[in-house]
Amino acid sequence: MTAPIVVGVDQSDTARRAALTAANLASALGAPLHLVMAVSRTRSGGVASGGDQFHVDWLSTAEQFLDGFVGELRTTPVTRAISVKDPATAMCEEAEKLSAQMIVVGNRRVQGISRVLGSIASDVLKHAPCDVLIANTTS
Repeated sequence: MTAPIVVGVDQSDTARRAALTAANLASALGAPLHLVMAVSRTRSGGVASGGDQFHVDWLSTAEQFLDGFVGELRTTPVTRAISVKDPATAMCEEAEKLSAQMIVVGNRRVQGISRVLGSIASDVLKHAPCDVLIANTTS
C-alpha cells in the first residue's frame, strides 16, 4: 500500500482548503489520507461566556467534527488522529509514526511579518520526517 498523506485540520477555512488539496492529491496517487486534529485538551470542562457557564466535551466535539469532515472529503481510505500537542508537532509525529510520504499544510500566516515570527507551516517544514506541500489557502 502507498504511504499516507497527512494533513492537519481544524474548523478554519484554511485547514479545510489544505485538506481538500491533500484529499485530491491522495486520490490522484492512490494513497490513504490521514487527518490530524490538534486540540488544547481532551477532557470535558466548563467554559464561561459572559455570565453563562457551558460544559464542553473537547474529545467528543473533535470526533464529531472529524466524522463530518471525512464525509465532506469523499475520498477513501481516510484515517484520523486527535492530539493534545501543538498542530505542527502533532502532524510531524503522525507522519513519522505512519511513515507518511507527505504532509500537506496551508500557507496562512506564512507571509509578511508572521513569517519571521513563525507559523504552523514553518514549524512543519523544520521538523517534518517527509516531504511537505504548502497548499495555497489564502486566495
